[in-house]
Parts: sequence; C-alpha cells; structure tokens
Amino acid sequence: MSQQTAIYNGRPTDNGDDTRTDAEIQVYDFLDKIGVTYTTLCHQAAFTMEECERVREAIGAPVFKNLFLTNKQQTQFYLLMIPAGKPFKTKYLSSQLGCARLSFASSDAMMDLLHISPGAVSPMGLIHDKDHRVRLIIDKDLADTGTYACHPCVNTASIAMSLQDLLEKIIPATGHTYTWVDLPSE
Repeated sequence: MSQQTAIYNGRPTDNGDDTRTDAEIQVYDFLDKIGVTYTTLCHQAAFTMEECERVREAIGAPVFKNLFLTNKQQTQFYLLMIPAGKPFKTKYLSSQLGCARLSFASSDAMMDLLHISPGAVSPMGLIHDKDHRVRLIIDKDLADTGTYACHPCVNTASIAMSLQDLLEKIIPATGHTYTWVDLPSE
C-alpha cells in the first residue's frame, strides 16, 4: 500500500469529509448508530482482487469477492459474497436459488439500488436498498470467518469488522435477510 494509507478505529477522522461521498458517510453513520465496532483503512482505489490483497495485508482481514447479479429480465437482484480465490459459475448458484441463469447486473442498477459503482460492491450498499430488492447470498466457505474487510460503498476505503456483526446486527438493521449457498471450488 502507498504512503497515502491511514488506519482509523471507526470512521476516518482525517477531515476528508469534503472528499467522501454521501453513500460512504452514510455507511459510517449507520455503523456508529447500531453500535458496530470497525476499523477503517483509507487507501488508493482498489479495483481488482490483487489490489484488495494489499488491503488485506494492511488491515489484517480477508477481503471477499462481492458480485452484483441479476436475472435476464432484471427483476431480481442478488449480492453474492464468496471467497476471493473461488471461481464463480452461475449455473451452480442459479440451481441452488431455483432461478434462471444469472448474469452481472448493470452499473446503473448497482448505483440505483446500492449507491455503489463497479469496483466498490459491498454488503454495506444494502443500507441504501430501502425497498429490499437485493437478496444477499453468502457462500458457506465464509461461515467460519472472524473478521473480514469490505468497502464502505467506495473503493478508496475498506472497513474491517466481524462477520458476526454483519450477520447479526447490520443485515437485520437493513431489513434484509441472507441465504447460505454451497458453491463448488472448481
């Protein structure tokens, strides 16, 4: 990571609020309101899983692959969390969910529903999905994860928190639920 990185207990206190997006600030406000303990790493934009590996090293928590998916009609939307190195094959996910084959959702749908741009997909975007149109799907290989990191709706910061807080505090506070799936490794 570059020298421009900084780690904070909780929300960033670097007076960078004028450069932070509303969606990012809303994530910090939400986490603080529901009493979630988290660490924030501010860093250069991370677009790839390789760049996220540097985030993992700096913050000391794994970064999952988060995929925003939709059906062909673009009437159902899914946020899939899987291990960073695990390949994604839509046929396995579609069969477990009992739906037609899924594909990647458009950046417009991503922005509209989650207030996130490509490269910053995160379960934190669910705080913006007030109509609960996005279904959270989590690969079972993540079940034993303690602390993990994800973007707070921007890819210039990452927040580390417990997976337990995500599942037991954050997701319920957004009004969403989640579904475990068992996706093959190959």
